[in-house]
Amino acid sequence: MDESLQQEARALGDPTRHRIFRFVADARHPVGVAELTEHVQLNHNAVRQHLAVLKEANLVVEETEARSRPGRPRLLYSLHPEVSDRWGATGAYSWLASLLADAVRSGKGPRQVGREEGRRRASELAGAGASDALLEVEMARRGFRPTRTDKKRTLELVLGRCPFVEVAESDPRTVCQLHLGLAEGLAESLGGLHVERLVAKDARRAGCRLIVRRDGPLDAAS
Repeated sequence: MDESLQQEARALGDPTRHRIFRFVADARHPVGVAELTEHVQLNHNAVRQHLAVLKEANLVVEETEARSRPGRPRLLYSLHPEVSDRWGATGAYSWLASLLADAVRSGKGPRQVGREEGRRRASELAGAGASDALLEVEMARRGFRPTRTDKKRTLELVLGRCPFVEVAESDPRTVCQLHLGLAEGLAESLGGLHVERLVAKDARRAGCRLIVRRDGPLDAAS
């Protein structure tokens, strides 16, 4: 067992911490400390300590709530995208399955379904930061390990990992079209961006390139 798996196993060895992990993994949305406190019947400080261990082991990710109403934004927790196929967690594949089921049920193509999901997610992210940064963050959240290169009018994200490699190997066109649509929906709805193309590579080797054009006038410093 490699070092990262050993760290994950140690983090999940505590029964309460495992319950917290399962709750986060099974949730359909990022969860806050209050929800977890109610679930495990511990005080907030104890739950935060358990979350810190899970975060350190890269089992969960922490994000700050995007909110327009008064009040301090909450810290929210979701399953780390790169552990979706371990420890009984199916978050990423559950998300993929729901989108593919939607495509079959509605008769829409995977690109259109992905675009609609991108628009929905963009509405949740609106106002939380610059469009290009939010696009990069969301691709990271989905498990793609993006590496960013900026070029005046374009932003290039090299995707260092395919989070659905097993499915992509058997049906690369469907998976790639869905992800292209996701990026298009995000870019269109976040504003100021337009996806030019997705250059697909072998799923196991990764390295797909997402080319995004910036709309509007350039900053004078660019």
